[in-house]
Amino acid sequence: MKHLAYIALGSNIGQREEYLERAILLLDEHERINVIERSSIYETDPVGYIDQQAFLNMVILVRTDLTAERLLTETQRIELECGRTREVKWGPRTIDLDILLFDQENMEMENLTIPHPRMWERAFVLVPLTEIAPTLYISALGKTILELFHQLPEEEGVRVWNETVGNELERIVSSRDIPKRILQRK
Repeated sequence: MKHLAYIALGSNIGQREEYLERAILLLDEHERINVIERSSIYETDPVGYIDQQAFLNMVILVRTDLTAERLLTETQRIELECGRTREVKWGPRTIDLDILLFDQENMEMENLTIPHPRMWERAFVLVPLTEIAPTLYISALGKTILELFHQLPEEEGVRVWNETVGNELERIVSSRDIPKRILQRK
């Protein structure tokens, strides 16, 4: 398998954590996709359409020999299998799978843009991506993920999801504090 792709996962309907886990399992069961790393799970407030429940978000790294377009087809198939409907832009969803990065490619097609547009503005993407790939260099921007993370607005925060304490939040941290915690774990 020759390609590396980072995929963001999000869910805010029903058993959110179960939808994340099911999507990861379905990706990993595909004969041409291997999930090789995953971030922690973070709970975030909705962006765009805000009249909805909070999301659980994470990022995974996969190795695949599929093209970016074929990987998109598989992620959309998994979304449908998990009951995803597209009724409201940025609205509630059982699962959302977005290809963030595919190798160091830059592409813009009708249904796929890589790197994913707006990912650099969103803590719910950059926090988990920073956790698993802080030194990944984005040649199109001339910066690492950690450098892009530090450009997030100061007031933007995320909540660490703690599955071991009755599915309650471990604590609220500012996105500025997260890299220190992440880098200490490595």
